[in-house]
Amino acid sequence: VQLVESGGGSVQAGGSLRLSCEFSGFAASTSMGWFRQAPGKEREGVASITSGGSTIYADSVKGRFTISKDNARPTLFLQMNRLKVEDTAMYYCAAGWRGFSRLSVGAYNYWGQGTQVTVSS
Repeated sequence: VQLVESGGGSVQAGGSLRLSCEFSGFAASTSMGWFRQAPGKEREGVASITSGGSTIYADSVKGRFTISKDNARPTLFLQMNRLKVEDTAMYYCAAGWRGFSRLSVGAYNYWGQGTQVTVSS
């Protein structure tokens, strides 16, 4: 199983970034998610998407972030618009949903190494 994130970087508040997570080694027909962890804080769920395309988002990112998946590539995406300083964190993609709440850290078996997003004011 491999999940490789990319697309992180430094951006000013109000800007946009698009994260990608190339994955392999498991069925594309599984729920996947994006999580983030800021320094000194616990990892938290940001967004999740089912195999059928149903999405859920954390309240803090609703209306600004969009999760999507291309099973043909196969790649998971996170489009992040109107970024805020508080969005600064390491972002991880996750797969292998085990049936719990899809924004719960404990709900996934597989994790990528993360990509850093830094938003400055």
